[in-house]
Amino acid sequence: MNNANGIPVEESSNLIQIRNVTKLYVMGSEELYALKGISMNIARNEYVAIMGPSGSGKSTLMNILGCLDTPTSGDYFLNGKNVSEMDDDELAEIRNKEIGFVFQTFNLLPRSNALHNVELPLVYKGMPKADRIERAEQALFDVGLQDRMKHKPNELSGGQRQRVAIARALVNDPSIILADEPTGNLDTKTGQEIMELLEQLNLKGNTIIIVTHEEDIAQHARRIVKIRDGDIEADYLSKRGKEIQRPDGE
Repeated sequence: MNNANGIPVEESSNLIQIRNVTKLYVMGSEELYALKGISMNIARNEYVAIMGPSGSGKSTLMNILGCLDTPTSGDYFLNGKNVSEMDDDELAEIRNKEIGFVFQTFNLLPRSNALHNVELPLVYKGMPKADRIERAEQALFDVGLQDRMKHKPNELSGGQRQRVAIARALVNDPSIILADEPTGNLDTKTGQEIMELLEQLNLKGNTIIIVTHEEDIAQHARRIVKIRDGDIEADYLSKRGKEIQRPDGE
């Protein structure tokens, strides 16, 4: 398996390993395979886009990657742990520790200010108040919202609300940032700013997986995995990934 820069990676450097993962839904007498035996690796610090049309299986794959669902068969290793064998409580703990979610609809608490929205995962974690406020303030600073900490979501623009959501995803120092259509509710200019922010976070060492149906959004990642009818149709470097790996002078 090669990483996004075209360099072979050892198994130990793979943050994610998926082996022959299937997902079967039974609806009455009908059986529908949303995933049909997918295998893939994602290395630490990669920036990967998962693309596919509606009904392709990309949302099912995202839910499995985010430990929101489990496969019918096959194995999913995250940080060396086989999460496909975990119960609901164990999966909840993995989600809180290892995964930072960014959703198209932001999923912010409307009556809480930006600081409290970002602080929330640390409340669930049981972190002392002074420590979690310090961490939340730093996360908001990292996304350029240090002057909007006391503002509620309805006092922020769409782009600012998504930055709050990204800060909340970052605050636990997760292994993965998993972003589902992160620009879906934003205008083109604001969406571009959010993608530039995700790129900066990747350059700082964060592993980022975005799920999208838009080719131009996927091209911000270094690697694109295309899903169709429950199978991996293609897995290749994006234009940006090719530019990054190009030797000097070419």
